Amino acid sequence: MTTWRGAPPPDMPRIGAAGWLRVGLRGAGLIGLLALGMALTLPLRLIERPLFGLRRPVTPWITQAVSRAALAILGLRYRRRGRPMRARGALVANHASWLDIFSLNAGGRVYFVSKAEVADWPGIGWLARATGTVFIARDRREAKAQADLFEARLRAGHRLVFFPEGTSTDGRRVLPFKSTLFAAFLGAELRGILSVQPVTVIYTAPEGEDPAFYGWWGDMGFGPHALKLLASPRPGGVELVYHPPLKVSEFADRKALARACEAAVRSAAPTA
Repeated sequence: MTTWRGAPPPDMPRIGAAGWLRVGLRGAGLIGLLALGMALTLPLRLIERPLFGLRRPVTPWITQAVSRAALAILGLRYRRRGRPMRARGALVANHASWLDIFSLNAGGRVYFVSKAEVADWPGIGWLARATGTVFIARDRREAKAQADLFEARLRAGHRLVFFPEGTSTDGRRVLPFKSTLFAAFLGAELRGILSVQPVTVIYTAPEGEDPAFYGWWGDMGFGPHALKLLASPRPGGVELVYHPPLKVSEFADRKALARACEAAVRSAAPTA
């Protein structure tokens, strides 16, 4: 996967004594929140799985509540324009940061599509598996199995989320959408019943900070970026713009669908 390196990262602010106090308090609160979420989710999944199979009638509500609380702990005001669709299908969004996981989960009960390597990441991989993330491998030999998995999840009523840019940016632009994953929604068994909803994710930096404050891209490390957010003395914000869903059946091919989704996301995105 290509990593975007189109802009220099903002300077890492110096963290003083008050900043480290905020890191400690917010960090403890975030860890406690995630632990509570897992303590509720895992036992409930033991009940959901045999009774409902792939469907998850209860646990996604926990994920949504935890995500909204996590944004509050991190000092991000959450806003939403438009509504998440009720139709079967997927959401596609621009990708700015690891924060997108909390932001999009806060907006609705969704399941992320992620590269297979994330499943093995310490901590994050475990959380991703517990919340129903769909892992895909960049291997053509597995294309049929992955298409079958997509179809099973979609038929179970899961609304999947993926990032067609294929990489995160500084949050100040939208890169061209790759059309590869859109092909999964155009199969003969699915195209007539599915919709794709474009979503624009917009971060507003704390007052006085670089506009790309929340962006996470290139070779930026997770640890320093998380410390910067936890130490910030001023609040920022995230806004989700839900655009009208697009019926898959109205598009001739995956490239046309990808272009339409990109245009919608770009229409509400900030410019560099």
